[in-house]
Amino acid sequence: MKLRTRLFLAAFGIATVALLLAGALVTLSLQRQFLDRVESELVAQTRLVADLVARRAATPTVAELDAEADALGLDLGARVTLIAPDGAVLGDSAEDGAGLAAMENHGSRPEIVAARERGIGLTRRFSTTVERDFLYVALPVAHPAVAFARLALPLTVIDEQAASVRRATGIGILLALVGALILAWVTSTAMSRRVAVIAAVARRYAEGDLSRPLRGYGDDEIGTVARALDASVHELGRRLDELSRHRVLTDAILSSMAEGVLVVDNRGQVRMANDTVRTMLGFETSPVGRHYVELIRHPDIAGQIAAALDHGESSRREVTLNTDPPLVLLAGTAALEPAEGDAGRQGAAVVLHDMSKFRQAEQVRQDFVANVSHELRTPLTAVRAAVDALMDGAGKADNRLFIDIIDRHTSRMDRLVSDLLRLARLDAGQETLGVVTFPADALFEAVETELLPLIEERRIRVTRRIAPLAAEITADQAKLHDVVKNLLENAIRYAPADSRVVLGTEPQDQAVLLTVRDRGPGIPSAELKRVFERFYRVEQSRSRDPGGTGLGLAIVKHLVGLHGGVVTAANRPRGGAVFTVRLPQPERPVASASEEAAEEAPADVSQAAS
Repeated sequence: MKLRTRLFLAAFGIATVALLLAGALVTLSLQRQFLDRVESELVAQTRLVADLVARRAATPTVAELDAEADALGLDLGARVTLIAPDGAVLGDSAEDGAGLAAMENHGSRPEIVAARERGIGLTRRFSTTVERDFLYVALPVAHPAVAFARLALPLTVIDEQAASVRRATGIGILLALVGALILAWVTSTAMSRRVAVIAAVARRYAEGDLSRPLRGYGDDEIGTVARALDASVHELGRRLDELSRHRVLTDAILSSMAEGVLVVDNRGQVRMANDTVRTMLGFETSPVGRHYVELIRHPDIAGQIAAALDHGESSRREVTLNTDPPLVLLAGTAALEPAEGDAGRQGAAVVLHDMSKFRQAEQVRQDFVANVSHELRTPLTAVRAAVDALMDGAGKADNRLFIDIIDRHTSRMDRLVSDLLRLARLDAGQETLGVVTFPADALFEAVETELLPLIEERRIRVTRRIAPLAAEITADQAKLHDVVKNLLENAIRYAPADSRVVLGTEPQDQAVLLTVRDRGPGIPSAELKRVFERFYRVEQSRSRDPGGTGLGLAIVKHLVGLHGGVVTAANRPRGGAVFTVRLPQPERPVASASEEAAEEAPADVSQAAS
């Protein structure tokens, strides 16, 4: 049921009940007043009759008294009865002759008894003489023959006049009900419209539109309540906007943090977790709402959170997660203090710092120092031994041998120092690029020419496979020369004698792939990701003392990275290793059909060096 209908029914019902009650009270009051007035008039008329009868002759006849009663009854419009002291009826305006003589003795009538005892008798009863309800009034008469004068008025007359009063009252009530109906409808409609306006504003607020309403709420109590609620909603909206801004700012800060942040409440339920901590701890789904015990499997971190929740302890501890690769974290835990008025702790916050790169860098530094010390100590020891032999007066036949040893090891130290200096420049970003476009075949030929003595010594055949769409390369030619030289030298040193090394290029999605393939022993799968580390070598059983500094592949990685490319190492299915350099290239024109046909049949250029 709509509000307007309820308001209408309530207002109309109240008005109807009020009008009916008021009508009933008015009707009863008017009837009471009318009866009182009729009784008063009847008493006055009875007194008048008693006075008139008292002035008549002392010895009137019955006929004279009956005629007097008839005349008075006709004048007064009421039944007049004159009664003797013994109760006999001497005259009656309703009876004549034989009827009068046959009337019963009225000495025992209630009104006559009351008049005899109290001076006035007033009763309402049924008359057996005329068979009607009458209102009787009897008064004593100061006359020798007539003792009482009685007037009677039929109640039907009174009832008819009361009915007219009731009809008039009913008509008034009906008209009032029509007015109440119209007034209730107008009032309920106006009230429902105001409530509808408030409800529409409330719906707009619920949908997020907090703009001010165009119409006012009125000046009565409903308007006051509506304005108070409106002010409360706007204040709440302002606070929600502020909380939303703070939440967005907090989420942005947490999302941009390199540290992992995890917040739990006093029951151990996770309330906040940024993406970093999800990655660190390996959460596959959102951890919010779950208990930290079922999420965090590392006992040290779980113990820190428990200590913060139970005892309010703050702690920092370095932990290592058994992941691949292992993850070293610095876990800092602190208890969240309760707000003013709250009892107990609010929860705990965990901040995880990823220390893996730092520890790895520290380990690399330690390995680097150890490797450099080892790489320098070995040639220095050989040079020192040769110098001691020369100083001890070795024979002239041995001088050349010792000088060759000194020359070879000092050259090795010179290469080591040069490689270290170049790596230092690359790390510091001091190497610049001079990008040009040049033929890949010319690059390969220059590298092979430079390494020709080593190629001849190892009896390696170098083969070129250059795709037509990758015949030209856009890069720093000198730096790319060093890249290919290091890769080719590495392949020659590890490849078996009388085997083949393949240099190749091929296009790939706005890039050129340079490949160096050999048929050597290959690289263990576990070490493929480490071959580009400084001073890293595969096991000595495979190296056959290649004589390098251990920095060539590290330099290759840096030089390729300087071009925005990547270098990878893999094993060939039928033995040997393949190193692939991917260099981004600028956009080139679309190849023609003849060029595409040439790509399908790449040229093979082989060079064998004995």
